[in-house]
Amino acid sequence: MSKLPDLEGLAVFAKVVELRSFAAAAEELAMSKATVSKAVTRLEERLGARLFNRTSRRLALTDAGQSLVERATRVLAEAQAAEEEASSQSSAPRGTVRMAVPMSLGITTLGPVLPGFFEAYPDVSVDLHLSDATVDLVGMGFDLALRVASLPDSSLIARRLRGVKRQVVAAPAYWEKHGRPGHPAGLAEHRGLTYGHQAAPETWRFQRGGEEASVRPKSVVRANNGDVLVPSLIAGVGVAVLPDFIVGPAVADGRLEEILVDWTAAPIALHLVMPPGGPRPARVDALANYLGKALSGKS
Repeated sequence: MSKLPDLEGLAVFAKVVELRSFAAAAEELAMSKATVSKAVTRLEERLGARLFNRTSRRLALTDAGQSLVERATRVLAEAQAAEEEASSQSSAPRGTVRMAVPMSLGITTLGPVLPGFFEAYPDVSVDLHLSDATVDLVGMGFDLALRVASLPDSSLIARRLRGVKRQVVAAPAYWEKHGRPGHPAGLAEHRGLTYGHQAAPETWRFQRGGEEASVRPKSVVRANNGDVLVPSLIAGVGVAVLPDFIVGPAVADGRLEEILVDWTAAPIALHLVMPPGGPRPARVDALANYLGKALSGKS
């Protein structure tokens, strides 16, 4: 066995994982499908372990493949970044950035600022994945993500951009009919519309100064997206605790009414998250720096 690692095999493996397809990896790498397959087979033989379970319709990582993918992805990213830096320090960023963003945030907050980025960096494109599910950045080959959460400790690089306010809202007619609680405990008697992609979604937690309160309303519906709850809120079905970027416009024009304004729902923030390691390609740094300014309110 060569003392040098099979860098090409690792890079090809990482690209197949990213695109979930040997054919797609071959097309992007300007290789034949047979060459891509041989590179992965060569790597498997070198490691003495199968990296993929392959069928005619599905490609899945084995345990060995899962343990290798983070380092292989880092090898590919660092090689691409090194080539970019070596080719020209002064060249404009170019290429594709793969980015994951929650659905509602992408539509209401990211979408309006992207045109400015494309104007500033015309040679950069963005492959945007919109989903409220927390994706595996390393395993799925994403360059960066936006997340709205109270982030747990992890190996990812996270930059806090700004706090996000969550509002307790319902239609004015709903409050008139069912009453406006003066304390979070009063929400236990109300009909709850809950957002599922959070820890303990049926339990709403609040704080005011040193006082804390938690409550479990009577759940009417639980959804994995916040926007889908807004029409039911406006129609008077129940009450929800949702971020301001989802319900803010309806509160501003009076279709929804916020209560318990002296209480704060469990704090969350908007973060820009990237896989560990470096250097990063110039295109990724360009987008990260642009969003850091555009979404934090800093010019």
